[in-house]
Amino acid sequence: MKKILIILFLFSFQINNAQCAMCRAVVESGSISQAEGLNSGILYLMVFPYLLVGALFYFIIKNRKKFKI
Repeated sequence: MKKILIILFLFSFQINNAQCAMCRAVVESGSISQAEGLNSGILYLMVFPYLLVGALFYFIIKNRKKFKI
């Protein structure tokens, strides 16, 4: 089950386009390559908080199992 969720997450990451309203207005007045670069940058910035929270939960769960009697 975990493998399926990870695979779905990785594929959905490639499909999604993340833009706020202000970024969208700037991109609409620019070129297509600028829009693609902005989307990629937003997605990369969005991933790191999820990775940090995931790592935190991983270590919490790992340590809870270690200290259970």
